[in-house]
Amino acid sequence: MKNLIFVYAFLLSVSVYGQGACNNQTSITHQGYEYEIVEIGDQCWFSENCRYLPEVSPSSASSTTTPYYYVYGYEGTDLEAAKANTNYDTFGVLYNLPAVMAEGICPSGWHVPLDEEWPTMEFSIGMSESDALSTGDRGRDELNTMKSTSGWDDGGNGSNSSGFNGLPGGWRAFSGFEYNGRNGGWWSSSESGSSGQRLLSYDVDVVYRNYANPYYGFSARCVQD
Repeated sequence: MKNLIFVYAFLLSVSVYGQGACNNQTSITHQGYEYEIVEIGDQCWFSENCRYLPEVSPSSASSTTTPYYYVYGYEGTDLEAAKANTNYDTFGVLYNLPAVMAEGICPSGWHVPLDEEWPTMEFSIGMSESDALSTGDRGRDELNTMKSTSGWDDGGNGSNSSGFNGLPGGWRAFSGFEYNGRNGGWWSSSESGSSGQRLLSYDVDVVYRNYANPYYGFSARCVQD
């Protein structure tokens, strides 16, 4: 009997493993919105930017300790008006680091990736270990696989062969909103001062990694626990 139980447990584990990181799912619903998800290597990622927006602020508002939420190009505080903005529909929300660290942005069982979780995905799309663990400009062809097939300025679209579907949502900097159509930036959820942001650009074939000031507003993705 014990042998039969062992065999059954083994077959069940093989079956679950065979489903892949996303368990054969292609989407997940969070707060009424259905996000597309994608298996990249042995991780399951959102293939869309997060849209969690409990409140909204103009680009002039900033803090390194208080959560702030922005919609590119929207300079008011009306939540419904911000959600009606086409940039919200296309690019999601820009978050400062305290907002990324707050609860609610990802569904249960998911989280904004730590800085050290990004290289797992970057390895799987072909980046070398030395590049993935370094800062600054990294990789070469990996950028093309992560970028969406449309939306980038001046012919800067990618192949999106990884399924990450990186969009040029721009960001919120100290001077306001910048670079929509030209750049996209994504937070990690590592502690303030060590959070490795990833940047894709329309005209440079690298995946940039650096440590950004918490007051910046970048996009965010979720990865399954």
